[in-house]
Amino acid sequence: MRTLLLVLCVALTAGAQTAAAQTRPMVMGRNGVVVSGHPLASGAGLDMLKAGGNAVDAGVATVFAQAVLEFDRFGFGGEVPILIYQDGEVVAVNGHGPTAQASTLEWFQQRGIEEITGDCFLPAVVPAVLDALVASLAERGTMTLAQVLAPSVELAENGFPVYPSFQRHLEHISGRFEREWPSSAAVFLPGGRVPQVGDLIVQKDLARTFRRLIEAEAAADGDRKAGLQAARNLFYGGEMGREIVEFQKQFECTDQNGFTSTGLLELSDFARYRARLEQPAKTTYSGVEVFKPGFWSQGPVLLQTLNLLEDFDLRHMGHNSAEYLHLLSEAMKLAYADREWYYADPDYVGVPETGLLSKAYAAERRKRIDRERATIGLHPGDPYPFEPDVRAEAQIPDQIEWKPWPGGTTGTRVIDKDGNIFSATPSGGWFHTSPIIPGLGFVLGTRGQSFWLDETSSNRIEPGKQPRTTLTPTLALKDGRPFMAWGTPGGDAQDQVNLQVLLNVVEFGMDLQSAVEAPLIQIHDFPASFSPKRGRPGMTSFETRIPSETILELEAMGHTMNPAGPWAIGDGTAAMRDDQGVNYGAAGPRRDKSYAVGW
Repeated sequence: MRTLLLVLCVALTAGAQTAAAQTRPMVMGRNGVVVSGHPLASGAGLDMLKAGGNAVDAGVATVFAQAVLEFDRFGFGGEVPILIYQDGEVVAVNGHGPTAQASTLEWFQQRGIEEITGDCFLPAVVPAVLDALVASLAERGTMTLAQVLAPSVELAENGFPVYPSFQRHLEHISGRFEREWPSSAAVFLPGGRVPQVGDLIVQKDLARTFRRLIEAEAAADGDRKAGLQAARNLFYGGEMGREIVEFQKQFECTDQNGFTSTGLLELSDFARYRARLEQPAKTTYSGVEVFKPGFWSQGPVLLQTLNLLEDFDLRHMGHNSAEYLHLLSEAMKLAYADREWYYADPDYVGVPETGLLSKAYAAERRKRIDRERATIGLHPGDPYPFEPDVRAEAQIPDQIEWKPWPGGTTGTRVIDKDGNIFSATPSGGWFHTSPIIPGLGFVLGTRGQSFWLDETSSNRIEPGKQPRTTLTPTLALKDGRPFMAWGTPGGDAQDQVNLQVLLNVVEFGMDLQSAVEAPLIQIHDFPASFSPKRGRPGMTSFETRIPSETILELEAMGHTMNPAGPWAIGDGTAAMRDDQGVNYGAAGPRRDKSYAVGW
């Protein structure tokens, strides 16, 4: 592959110091690679490849295992947007659940609630993980649910060793478990104490939940798709769904606002939900086709930013030079301004998708970039002249007004021997925002906190609507062939990190591990997607491995620079395939457990 060959040339110049500073080797394998947020989860995916499964089988097994191993960052009650490349086609799996039909703007206004917090049951949405994984497996996989769940059943039933970050998260939340959530304390505080690193965490109820799904599948008499359907019906229309609904309707939870309430989900909300396979959003940059989930996610901000940048000679500016980082910041501000004004569930809001991704619209927006000074404020554009036969539903503001500012998620990337790709960003349903459902062993996600309780916002809460998600896996083709899959945790920073990783490869010729490890920046010029929805206009966080003279130049341009530590932004996981059929895997060092394995 031309990009990988370029690495050999660039390694003697600007990229050499980055490659030399790698904290871990880049994994390579002819038969496949799996990269995820935990080595045992990556191992579960690799087991599927070795058993003859494809990238989707391996990806699904990996995500299930992550729901056991990374419960502090992602759980079975969360969500998982997915991109899949297979048979020359890229599809997006809309693995994001809707809010309850009872969740109306009026309901919150009548109770004096001005902002949805990130805990308890009011922000709960229908859990999407099972249906997204079942849909992926049914349409693009080859294995049964019993096969892909086998590693997770074993990990939940017999336990896994507590690792440092998991232990720190338990220490942080243990008081709430003890005071308010006894079902969570029973699982995560064995013997009434926080476990130590190396102690085993056993999740018997979660293992039982997985086995119930497997038993439902087995009752379908060997028909793979019918068995998968039977398992999802148990969860979304049957006994398991009723157990979930009953618990959140009976358990009173007091959130960070001090508001005590039960949940609003009904079994009808579960029955109405179905994960969808959709056409992804996409653009081209420097000969590479880049794919993202649709405008129900923040993913298209990466595509918009690439469109804005493609007219500049980034390579000539130099990697992480002040000129380059300033331009990245200014382009991202324009894309995120459009995110705030336009992005939302397209089933509820008329998103001008064609206009927003138009190259002509990007050329018009590019004129707003000041090459010398940092811009303060969110200024959405007008994509409607580039959107045939569609008009704006409301007047577009010159600047969005919002309040100034007074960790979860993981990643899953798989490429198999045939070049099939699975790229997912699992998140939500983590143990620190709502109590474990007794007998089931998982918690409800709280993604509804991303809604605005403001009728002027495109992302306002409405019955049955999906909140716009920050979760955003990425996939790219080059010359019509599989090229890259990558992503990162980090909420609103996800596509800022994803952008920099891609440019590190395409513009600066870095190998994959170097691209993931290179120092990063993050802008904060927009309201956060999570409670409290605050931002920091003009502020840019930076990893302190960026030279101090570069930071001084950016400050002279008007950026407020915030040191975030040497390894503090995101935690990329990435996979790549070259023209020889060799697969590459890279896992970032910013957390204590992300891991790539190859075969």
